[in-house]
Amino acid sequence: MKFLKLALVAAAASVAMGGAAMAQDESGLKLSYNVGVASDYIFRGVSNTNTKGQVFGGVDATYGIGYAGVWTSNVDFGTPNPDQEIDVYAGVKPTVGAFNLDLGVIYYGYTKDKNGAPGSYSYTEVKAAASTAVGPATVGAAVYYSPEFPGDGGEALYYELNGSAPVGEKLTLSGAVGRQEVDASTYFGGATDSYVTWNAGVTAAITDHVSADIRYSDTNKSDYGSIYHAAVTASLKVAF
Repeated sequence: MKFLKLALVAAAASVAMGGAAMAQDESGLKLSYNVGVASDYIFRGVSNTNTKGQVFGGVDATYGIGYAGVWTSNVDFGTPNPDQEIDVYAGVKPTVGAFNLDLGVIYYGYTKDKNGAPGSYSYTEVKAAASTAVGPATVGAAVYYSPEFPGDGGEALYYELNGSAPVGEKLTLSGAVGRQEVDASTYFGGATDSYVTWNAGVTAAITDHVSADIRYSDTNKSDYGSIYHAAVTASLKVAF
């Protein structure tokens, strides 16, 4: 099963990279920035700020189909440390036929962590995602694989289906349903653990650079504690 999970992600990347000609943008290096606040930091249905507020920001660079970036947010896992997340990521976004692909790698780093020792929070994922237009809407799917989940959790796989659709000129409806699977060699006492998560919400373009989002999220693991409970999150983001 472990090898099958890795093979699925590797196969998706290989097919995409070995496919037909990919659309390229020769306009050179572009930089973009974003900052924002939210009433909670929900990641795959789970609060990463212990149901408290979030302040975040990031920088992204694109060149042709390639991209790279850094993003940071406060976190609160109910322990003295860590208190800040710093993600570094890179990848390519080729177009193959009617599909827009996103193939990349993400490192989730945390300050005051245990420096890779058992029980540390920092980890790496590889990503393979695809989306396509269906009329005015966009539908997609994504798979994320980690060889070592936080807490010495073993291999992990997250996969989801997602979609979005415009409503008028200023509003966009979007949602996703996904499943997180963890081998949990230590983290959950030696048994494979998984949960399902879903979210739905609306994003409003206030100006060309400012957007607001209201989103409902939940999981099927509310017995795990309040951070897995249903939540309605409001956020405001500035991008330029």
